[in-house]
Amino acid sequence: MTATHQVEVFFDGDCPLCVREIQMLRAMDRKDRIRFTDIAQPDFNASDYGKTQDEFMARIQGRDGEGQWLEGVEVFRRLYSAVGLGPLVMLTRLPGLAQLLDVGYVWFAKNRLRLTGRCDDEGLCQPPETRGT
Repeated sequence: MTATHQVEVFFDGDCPLCVREIQMLRAMDRKDRIRFTDIAQPDFNASDYGKTQDEFMARIQGRDGEGQWLEGVEVFRRLYSAVGLGPLVMLTRLPGLAQLLDVGYVWFAKNRLRLTGRCDDEGLCQPPETRGT
């Protein structure tokens, strides 16, 4: 990650909802503060980052400018702060709302494949072929 990036986000480029969010963030990232890494790309290798593909698929992952790993709602907080939405981020830290967002994200992460149409008729949900494991 370069010194200009405040945060790196590892996103699932095969997830339509995720891609819409990333497109919005790219458009808002006028100062190039976010590094976007698509974990669905064939050349992405999870082991290069000391993680498995399953870890990247289970919850959104990120790293701050010092290389510290982040996951879940905290990644979104860092992304929105990087594009100038700090006041919105402050609200997500309020007691009660913070816990609600954490619970909501965990539910979404567990159901993301189904919610984004990546399950078969029998309900078997699998991401594209496992890469980098």
